[in-house]
Amino acid sequence: MRPLFFLAALALSTGIHAQGTLRVAMTASDIPLPNGQTDQGAEGMRFIGYNLFDALILWDLSSATKASGLVPGLATEWKVDAKDKTVWIFKMREGVKFHDGSAFDAQAAAWNLDKILNDKAPQYDPKQAAQGRTRIPSVKSYRAIDARTLEIRTHEPDALLPFSICWIVMSSPAQWEKVGRSWDNFLKSPSGTGPWKLEKYTPRERAELVPNKEYWNKNRVPKAERLVLLPVPDPAARVAALRSGQVDWIEAPPGDALDSLKAAGFQITSNVYPHIWPWHFSRVEGSPWNDVRVRKAANLAIDRAGMKKLLGGMMLEAKGMVPPSSPWFGKPAFDVKYDVAEARRLMKEVGYTKEKPLAIKAIISTSGSGQMQPLLMNEFIQQNLAEVGIKVELEVLEWNALLANWRAGAKDPTTRGAASTNSSYFSQDPFTALIRHLDSSLVPPRGTNWGYYSDAEMDAFFKEMRASFDQEVQLSAIRKAHEKFVNEALFLFVAHDVGPRALSPKVKGFVQAQNWYQDLAPVSVAK
Repeated sequence: MRPLFFLAALALSTGIHAQGTLRVAMTASDIPLPNGQTDQGAEGMRFIGYNLFDALILWDLSSATKASGLVPGLATEWKVDAKDKTVWIFKMREGVKFHDGSAFDAQAAAWNLDKILNDKAPQYDPKQAAQGRTRIPSVKSYRAIDARTLEIRTHEPDALLPFSICWIVMSSPAQWEKVGRSWDNFLKSPSGTGPWKLEKYTPRERAELVPNKEYWNKNRVPKAERLVLLPVPDPAARVAALRSGQVDWIEAPPGDALDSLKAAGFQITSNVYPHIWPWHFSRVEGSPWNDVRVRKAANLAIDRAGMKKLLGGMMLEAKGMVPPSSPWFGKPAFDVKYDVAEARRLMKEVGYTKEKPLAIKAIISTSGSGQMQPLLMNEFIQQNLAEVGIKVELEVLEWNALLANWRAGAKDPTTRGAASTNSSYFSQDPFTALIRHLDSSLVPPRGTNWGYYSDAEMDAFFKEMRASFDQEVQLSAIRKAHEKFVNEALFLFVAHDVGPRALSPKVKGFVQAQNWYQDLAPVSVAK
């Protein structure tokens, strides 16, 4: 980790201390790709995806006190056909320009869908396809009816499509042509429609962004003069950079540094947001997690209150994929709590004890988007599980490598015998919270059902969720699905993050939304 930090420190000493510059230390170990459908997980979308680019539909990130909803982006309106619920019509915003000056329209939107869904299209990009196609598995076809109108058809009625479309951001077709029809060249001079423009991109070192003064939403023209993104995956290195004045903002400060940072005058921000930090279980043949008693025992073995204390209070104890306060939670019969005696009883019933443990391998990361403090937390889990007869071997991967395996699935050779993977998940909508993880039709490469779970009852709940345009019917199906998640202990439910950040007292105007993503446009740095 140290070489990356010193690279970042060197970068900060080379003339980017201009007043009004916001310098951010990310948890990622590399700069997210500025191609559109960026990498580095949702942190890549947070800092590159939604700053350089826009989607047809965006999240409202303006409030810290209410849950985020959907708002018009490059589309001003959208609706499903009353007679055919597989047909959606999107109306494009007029007058929008890409950073290169070319116009955005429905043809450009269709071109961008081709770049991730149509492997026969000249602009098809395997890297962007890997990031984007699993977000919109229901999309069957699309076409520009005219310059302002885009039609999208789905395989079956999908009431959740607007949430999925939020993930797909728009790159400039004209710029791709200008740089020789090469996505590698596009990275050097990318063009989107977002509130920021990329001025400098140095992989593994930094990205420098400047405001797009011509941004279509005048209320979101950035206030800072410059945004500098730095990859600093080591939490201690992020804290040191903030204390020394080398950065103004750090993601995920470690719990043991919060009090001293606050005492030194730094701002500590946090907020509830839709997030789950779990272990995702493999359900392939021979997986130890195929026994529900083992899954329940593991969930009962975790001392979540102790973990919360370890993290300086910066987590909510998980009892499912969503908190009990969520309208989606339902009334599951299994109570996810700390009960070592019951966990040991279940493991003994299966044939394992602390002295004769079940061996399990888990893939974890060193850092990453929404990963909180993964090394510390997983070592804590390792100790907890050992107490009930589960011996865990931790295989530590860099964040992007873990994500590559997550997309490839538990049957892929890169899994190397692991029966669990620890990737934190965005849970803002029913598809991302529930469906994409366990739908039997979304096993790799079509989707991210990493563990190859398959259950007819769960699939029926998912189908009802997608097909229901009546909110009450949809809510009932969501609750039934979530109850099944909990009652059958289909994940190791550990924590909900609260998104802690530490900021310099010079940083002004930040409103921490109840969302994985955050709006940097209103943020400034005092001169």
